[in-house]
Amino acid sequence: TASSPERGQGTERRSEEVPVSTGASKERQCNRRRALTGLPPTGESPVDKAAKTDAVATLNAVFANTSVVVVAHYAGLTVAQFQKLRREMKANGATVKVAKNRLAKIALEGTDVASISHLLTGPTLIAYSNDPVAAPKVATAFAKDNDKLVILGGAMGKTALNPDGVKALATMPSLDELRAKLLGLLQAPATKIAQLSTAPAAKLARVFQAYADKDAA
Repeated sequence: TASSPERGQGTERRSEEVPVSTGASKERQCNRRRALTGLPPTGESPVDKAAKTDAVATLNAVFANTSVVVVAHYAGLTVAQFQKLRREMKANGATVKVAKNRLAKIALEGTDVASISHLLTGPTLIAYSNDPVAAPKVATAFAKDNDKLVILGGAMGKTALNPDGVKALATMPSLDELRAKLLGLLQAPATKIAQLSTAPAAKLARVFQAYADKDAA
C-alpha cells in the first residue's frame, strides 16, 4: 500500500534515534570514524581506554607510595578464601589487589618497586602496606594454611625480595610492635630515675618531721 513506505521510513528514523549505550556499539562507531579518516580500527572503545588509563594511574600511585609489595599466585583460591585474605590484610593495615599484569607493568615504570615486574605472569595478586612488615606477615601466615596462595617475591623500596626474603621480613616485628618496645625502653629508665629522685626526698621528709616532733615536745 501507499502507506507502507511511510511506515518503513518511520521505522528507520526510530531505529536511528535509539541511543547507543553498549561498549561494543561505541567501539564500532569509533572504528567507523577512524575508517572515514583513513586510520585503522583501535580495537577498544574510548570508554575502555579511559578506564585502563585510570587503572594505571591508580596502580602507579600505589607503587610510588607504598613501603612494600608482595606478589603471589592465587589460582585455586575460592571466593571465600580470597575475601578472608582481604579481611586479614585490612585488619593489619595492608591491602590486597588483583590487577591485569599488563597494566600493572606499565604502572610500575619509574617506581622504586619496579623490580617486581618480572613476577607478574599468570594469575597474580599484589599485597602492599605502608608498614614494611604488615603485608609480608599476613601473606606468609595465610600461605601456610592455604597452599593455593604461592608467594613469588616482592620488593621493599628498591630492594628486590625473593620468596625467602618475604618470609624473613614477615618474622620481624611490625611498626606497632617496635613502637611499643621503644616506648617500654624509654619508660623504664624514667621510672628508675623517678624512684632514685623520690627516695632522698622521702628521707629528708622523715628527718624534718623528726625535728618538728622534737621541737613540739
